[in-house]
Amino acid sequence: MNCDTALSMKNITKAFPGVKALDGVDFSVKKGEIHALVGENGAGKSTLMKILSGVYPAGSFDGEIILGETAASFYNIKDSEAAGIAIIYQELALVSQLTVCENITLGNETCGRFGVIDRNAAFAKAASALKRVGLNVSPAEKVVNLGVGEQQLVEIAKALSKHARILILDEPTASLTETEANNLAVILKELRNEGITCIYISHRLREVFELADTITVLRDGRTVCTVDKNDIDEEKLIARMVGRELKQIYPRKKREAGDIIFEVRNWSVFDGARGKNSVSDVSFTLRRGEILGFSGLVGAGRSELFMNIIKAAGETVSGELLLNGAPIDIKSVGDAVKNKIMLATEDRKRFGLVLSMDINKNISLASLDKISKRSVIDKNAEIQNSTRFAAELKIKTPSVEQLAGNLSGGNQQKVVIAKALMIKPQILILDEPTRGIDVGAKLEIYNIINELVDAGVGVIIVSSDLTEIIGMSDKVAVMHEGALKAVLDISEATQENIMRHATNAA
Repeated sequence: MNCDTALSMKNITKAFPGVKALDGVDFSVKKGEIHALVGENGAGKSTLMKILSGVYPAGSFDGEIILGETAASFYNIKDSEAAGIAIIYQELALVSQLTVCENITLGNETCGRFGVIDRNAAFAKAASALKRVGLNVSPAEKVVNLGVGEQQLVEIAKALSKHARILILDEPTASLTETEANNLAVILKELRNEGITCIYISHRLREVFELADTITVLRDGRTVCTVDKNDIDEEKLIARMVGRELKQIYPRKKREAGDIIFEVRNWSVFDGARGKNSVSDVSFTLRRGEILGFSGLVGAGRSELFMNIIKAAGETVSGELLLNGAPIDIKSVGDAVKNKIMLATEDRKRFGLVLSMDINKNISLASLDKISKRSVIDKNAEIQNSTRFAAELKIKTPSVEQLAGNLSGGNQQKVVIAKALMIKPQILILDEPTRGIDVGAKLEIYNIINELVDAGVGVIIVSSDLTEIIGMSDKVAVMHEGALKAVLDISEATQENIMRHATNAA
């Protein structure tokens, strides 16, 4: 491996109104290595990478960027790309209705005479980039027809076609299956062998230790340490990330479940886009003061089931809902809220929050009837409630008037949960509650869940993380291709047993 320095960022300081996001950060990366950048949500990782990729232009921050031995100033994304730097965000930046070829060459087209795009050259360029990342799809295929893992590889192919020498990946496996994540790991190792430098941002520490050569930890906008991955273990890394030791990441409590609070009978859902049922004849019960985990592979129908129960998606074909033993009829999300059933969706940016609104309004959005008189919102009551929930959930923000879109992922998730808590739910459904969230924020959310369960709330956790499901649940329901295959007591819910049912191999 070439040990020359590819990149140095020295004394980087960046402030936003009311908060210093970065405070004298030093970050150095060697050529041809996979360098993991880790830290809690709000530690400054994304801000630092946005500076490197030209999103925050030179002049909007203090400090210097050195590529190799040359000082660099990026005033926009084009400048960064021209210097051989490419960033791939967790939310992929592809145009779904364009072809793979058009996405790969977008903004970097090969033109012939009179400025006309040379489509043959573009096709050959795209095919070469796809071959390099091992993706066997036609450049003529529309992106909308690809799976998430394939789209991720298209993004990497796009970056490589621009001759990127430094590749930044922000939570690249957050939406991938285990197989897709393993495939991505193989590709990244091959790129490392070609001399390409990868900066890898992830909260999945297992992946960090598997892939990375070097690890840098940020905390509260400062550099804590840069270490060889062989010189630190997971427990010590977590301690440096959060500033304290986390002895028990999954604080499951022993408890006695109460009476059945919620029952779903023979629930089926039709997905018009796919022309078939996404959920077929699912039945289960949830007891008061119980955590019921829902597991299954991507596409198993878990999210579709609960989005349909609250009438946020899909068409109900059949089924019955009972709350405290009595049938209920939910025809809209508003009906679900009135029955004190709340879903914290997996896609917080699209369905969970209004990013252009402040924290205050987001938290109170589902509870306006509680803080209104004659249809007029009591602003004082709104601020008092949102301030209280922000404090209880430890949302890192200078004010509840901060825009939700300016928060880190973990703090955005806490706002979603705060909105759910404000309605005082009987049933709380958490779909991928800790996706893209650091270990410190995870523990805070798990403790909140335990407090709710102790207070008699029925909690459903939908998660692709088997350790999370096993670590927090009292029972585990396993789905496969829209059907419920098993409901396991936690004593029999091993990873192997869950996967056996999730793959229908039981």
